[in-house]
Amino acid sequence: MRSSEADILFVPGASALDADHWLTRWESRLATGRFAAHPHHCEDLAALEESLRVASSRATRPVVLVGHSFGALGIAHAAESLPQGLVRGAFLVSPPSSRAVESHARIDPAFAPPPTGPLPFPSLLIASRDDSHATYEEMEAMALDWGAQIIDAGAAGHIDAQSGHGPWPEGLMRFAAFLARL
Repeated sequence: MRSSEADILFVPGASALDADHWLTRWESRLATGRFAAHPHHCEDLAALEESLRVASSRATRPVVLVGHSFGALGIAHAAESLPQGLVRGAFLVSPPSSRAVESHARIDPAFAPPPTGPLPFPSLLIASRDDSHATYEEMEAMALDWGAQIIDAGAAGHIDAQSGHGPWPEGLMRFAAFLARL
């Protein structure tokens, strides 16, 4: 599958995305991209899940989800409630641990713990060795629980603009390879 053959739903994390964040750049670069949730969706998991259900059901092509941080975790929580057969895959970057959920006052506590069942669609989880929101081992456990392939990004921080991943061309290449397998 190519990006032009899919409705790509981008789900950001808790912090507002600036123009330098890779998710914002990808959304503007990929003609089919659009954000699936409002900027404060991490304050209410049920609202995020409903937003994803509505956006997925309105899609006119196969849906591919792209989430960063709490957005990736929200996708995992919403997966079972999404329209079956419409969502073809999820590209999940730096999902946070329960510890990170509990340490952010604005985050809905329902985000913790991460779901433990397999996702009903193929998924790829990109994990950093020095992410402040989750250890590599915590993300590895999430990938195993979700049936996701894991990619070791090395020492890449939280894989955001602050860690030097503005355009993140390596991630875009990984995303293109993931799409090609769907």
